[in-house]
Amino acid sequence: MASEHSDHLQQLIQQQVVLDLQSMYVCVGTLIDVDHRYLILTDADLHDLRDTTTTRERYIIDSTIHGIRANREKVLINREEVVGISRLDDVIT
Repeated sequence: MASEHSDHLQQLIQQQVVLDLQSMYVCVGTLIDVDHRYLILTDADLHDLRDTTTTRERYIIDSTIHGIRANREKVLINREEVVGISRLDDVIT
């Protein structure tokens, strides 16, 4: 089962992805690597939803339409914080 999940993540390497996190953060960027502990993204926007009145869904849709507004060259996201991952192209607008 673990290798099946790893295969799915490997298919997302070099893709623009959305990470829905347990906290009030959402991360959008290019997935470049994964290991047992982290998902590693570049040209990423780590967005704190407490800083805006925009909903998580609206923010993700805006990123799909207008592009990623990167505020990190590289970010490591702990896999335990991730509740969902999808390609940015798979977001329904």
